[in-house]
Amino acid sequence: MKLKLFYFLFVLCVFSYQSSYAQYATRKISKKKQEYTDSLKQVKYDFKFPILGQKVYAAGFDIPYPAGLMGNFIWMDQSILIDNMQLGLKTDNLDIPLTNVDEFIQFGNNSNRSFGSNVRPDLWIFPFLNVYGLFGYGRSETTVELNSPIPITSVVEQAITTTGFGVMGAFGLGPIWTSVDANWTWTKPELLDKSVLVKVLGIRFGKTFESQTKPERNVAFWVGGMRARMSSVTVGQIKLIDALSDEAWNRRDQLVDQYNTWYSGLSEIKKALVDQSPLPDIVDRIEQADGSSIIRYGMDKQVKQEWNVVFGAQYQASKRWIYRTEWGLIGDRKSAMLSVNYRFLL
Repeated sequence: MKLKLFYFLFVLCVFSYQSSYAQYATRKISKKKQEYTDSLKQVKYDFKFPILGQKVYAAGFDIPYPAGLMGNFIWMDQSILIDNMQLGLKTDNLDIPLTNVDEFIQFGNNSNRSFGSNVRPDLWIFPFLNVYGLFGYGRSETTVELNSPIPITSVVEQAITTTGFGVMGAFGLGPIWTSVDANWTWTKPELLDKSVLVKVLGIRFGKTFESQTKPERNVAFWVGGMRARMSSVTVGQIKLIDALSDEAWNRRDQLVDQYNTWYSGLSEIKKALVDQSPLPDIVDRIEQADGSSIIRYGMDKQVKQEWNVVFGAQYQASKRWIYRTEWGLIGDRKSAMLSVNYRFLL
């Protein structure tokens, strides 16, 4: 049984994809690289990771340094869907808990734009299995278009922090390599009560082009898909003055008139339901220009489109320094990433 397990792991090693996305165990079959291949077979690999590293070198395959520290800069823009809307209000003399107002509120196009940076330490446990952590900070801008009961656009900017972990499996088939990457991150916007769990799955197919004169140097290109899911329940609070734009405050009398017109058109049953909600008190605070009031909110929120197509490229200058970029260009979600990766033996 142990022999079969060892054989299975070794087969995965020699066909494995190495390091993030574009580094993989590759057989040096070019005549110009024969000398380099022979030198690989003579390597005495006495480091702990990756497990089975010595066996891979003995077979004439090159593998990168197992441990790394990556710095990423990321920008993303995507549409979001909101339902099950709840509102509450807190003032000096009022404390209205979260109340469902989903029946009365209609949204337009809602979106989120964010940018930030993160640090990603990683380790290849096996030549085909990588584990990593994610620790980041950034800024988020959420735009919410409200069509009813009053047409208004709210833009909220806030800081975000991110922590998480991930795992990646990878392998090569002939000249093509494939990777499957999954991570779980907890993102904490400063205005939310709790962190939001985001689950990302990535699948990529690529090809690496090696230098004919410097075996440690290569360029890789890939295409793939990325799926993002977030925990749907979002609860937080914001001051009324921050929830509305300056333009909205300047035309607050018009907004109040539009609300009154909407309210007049409701049936008596619906008017009674609205009167029991926080909406009339919130509109009163807008009319009085009371920006100090605290608006509580709760909602179910999801990305509009889970999958998008990504394209990427990587330049490995040496076994220590790697530079990468990846762009999401097809689908509702648009994204861009630039990164630098430093690797070392462990």
